[in-house]
Amino acid sequence: MSERATPSQREEGREAARYNRFKAAVGAHGCAPSPAHRPPLGITLVADEPLARHTTFRIGGPADLYAAVSRIEQLEALAELALAHEVPITILGGGSNVLVSDAGVRGLVIANQTRNWVSNIGYSALDKSQVSGPNTQHPISNICLTADSGVPLAGLARAAIREGLAGLEWAVSVPGTVGGAVVGNAGAHGGQIADILAWALVTYPGQGRRLLSAAELKFGYRSSILKAPPYPPPRGGPVGRPATAGGAGEAIVLAAGFELKAGDVAELTARADGFLARRRASQPTEPSAGSVFRNPPGDYAGRLIEAVGLKGYSIGGAQISPRHANFIVNTGSATAADVFSLMELIKARVYERFGIELVPEISLIGEW
Repeated sequence: MSERATPSQREEGREAARYNRFKAAVGAHGCAPSPAHRPPLGITLVADEPLARHTTFRIGGPADLYAAVSRIEQLEALAELALAHEVPITILGGGSNVLVSDAGVRGLVIANQTRNWVSNIGYSALDKSQVSGPNTQHPISNICLTADSGVPLAGLARAAIREGLAGLEWAVSVPGTVGGAVVGNAGAHGGQIADILAWALVTYPGQGRRLLSAAELKFGYRSSILKAPPYPPPRGGPVGRPATAGGAGEAIVLAAGFELKAGDVAELTARADGFLARRRASQPTEPSAGSVFRNPPGDYAGRLIEAVGLKGYSIGGAQISPRHANFIVNTGSATAADVFSLMELIKARVYERFGIELVPEISLIGEW
């Protein structure tokens, strides 16, 4: 007499079936005749890919499914297919500013490796016919630098300098991609994305594209309307972008336009070199995710952490950097649990001493 499957086993079976249907759909996409004559996606799905290979922390468990995309059309199509097959998605850009759970990430992780950019006078290089919706007119009076969301921000800043475009010099040492920078309103050395963003092209799986202005993105300090809460839901729940059949997935940044001005290449280069020198002198070189906590109003997270005596403190293979207390570094064997424990200790000590609740700047993804 066969034993009945447990609820957990039944759910695992349903999940496996969803994944198999999704993988089949990705493989077949574009091969069958269709009115649009869609080309094949040209995407390889990898099962159980270790995400430690793809994060600046060098930490992270496996993704159930992993795929790298090189064009925004691939990114958009893959997100739509995931929605149709009820597969949750998580977008991974440069792998900075995130802490991936040791248990890994359920569903599909999409590595955004889109790399196109262009500068021009006027609106942008974006074909406005690609965008649907009422808010497609955001006129630009200066030079517009347009970039795919997977373009490394530091690389884009260096390209802008070579082109004699001023406004992005502060970003020459900022890790991550354009998409992540837009979502988190990245900034350094007195500059930030909100100051130069003209528009962001986003897709809402199940609903289509929209062109959002800086005002519509509601930028705040290291935040925007697109940024999810940095801490995970109750223990055991997944963190990621839900994709539910019949509904709509969360917004995914496809591209962005930055309003820059003409500048002198030599002056821009000298300014950027100064920013790079300051970063190298003050920040650790070991694997990290960048600044762990946002600076509270009128103060600095690093100063507060150092004031409570935690600079240099370690748990397992994770250490609060002796060079900059608002960085946690991987000394070689750190787990996500080690880093999370340090974050919780920091929050508790700072609150006990100063009554200030530090807010994480890094996002936690996966199962916690």
